[in-house]
Amino acid sequence: MTAILVAAAVGLFVTLLGTPAAIRVFRFLGWGQRVREPSDPRHPSHGAKVGTPTMGGLVILGGMVLGYVVTRIMTGGFSATGLLLIGVALALGALGYVDDLLKVKGHHSLGLGKTAKLFVQAVVAVLFAVGLDRLTGVSTELSFIREAGIDLGIAFLIWVFLMVTATSNAVNLTDGLDGLASGSVALVMGAYVIVSFWQVRHACVLLDVPGCYDISPQGSLDAAIVAAATMGATAGFLWWNAAPARIFMGDTGSLALGGLIAAMAIVTHTQLLLVILGGLFVLEASSVILQVISFRLFGRRLFRMAPIHHHFEVLGWPEFTVIVRFWIVAALAVAFGMGLFYADFLARGGLL
Repeated sequence: MTAILVAAAVGLFVTLLGTPAAIRVFRFLGWGQRVREPSDPRHPSHGAKVGTPTMGGLVILGGMVLGYVVTRIMTGGFSATGLLLIGVALALGALGYVDDLLKVKGHHSLGLGKTAKLFVQAVVAVLFAVGLDRLTGVSTELSFIREAGIDLGIAFLIWVFLMVTATSNAVNLTDGLDGLASGSVALVMGAYVIVSFWQVRHACVLLDVPGCYDISPQGSLDAAIVAAATMGATAGFLWWNAAPARIFMGDTGSLALGGLIAAMAIVTHTQLLLVILGGLFVLEASSVILQVISFRLFGRRLFRMAPIHHHFEVLGWPEFTVIVRFWIVAALAVAFGMGLFYADFLARGGLL
């Protein structure tokens, strides 16, 4: 438990105290946000945010990595699970950094093409899946709250790719209002701190009781430490990212954090539970998909603007109202998901 608290504290203070310095450096480098103005005058304009420092995801990643490394140096030993989780976040963060840099250097809101992004995400996902199989022996079964008894075999690679790609892009879509993505990610990461730590305390190899989890305690502890460091780092960043934002995480942060959430779901065997825990991200991504389908099939837009948080802006909701209410949706989704997780434990004979 101490290791988890240390990781969260280090991640929190690194971003809380380091972000102001990053803001000054990013302003000096000219790393300002580019905003594509809507063609329809009825749509909300975010022109006032042009020039706000972006790529704040670098600070979040720094806090996450430092929180994990400091904790592991104190407690001794790194695990393959922890290093693979960190690797996914850093690799997708690098992808987002290149995307952000192209936007900044090109003085427009367009970065890497979709094909290039998908290719890199596919490579990262496959390497992560292979690493899990070779280094940790993680189950290749489909899972909800624990393994569902359906072994995906080689299709596990495709499944991991779909999860990593879908979640990283969903968080990226959510990152459209000040603090919306960072606050929501902090909530989901908090849930995975609890899930991972609960699995450690009730691992079958340590405590062979009804409801126990057939997992590696070392790997689950590292997952809890990474989740705690990320939660702390994201919460500290939120202090400066909340409306009116003084810095944005950019694709550097959103792609990294989204991919890490998917990776956490895989190593904790809660793959389909992620659909509930990350309910807000599912809602945001679904709104874009439905908007595209509706327009292409029927020539009409289902929402005033997509992702859905912009729909409510068009309806006249103040930006801060949209953010807070969407945070509430994210919190309710996390609470419901955690309720299902604990109910499964009790249903299998677990002790209170």
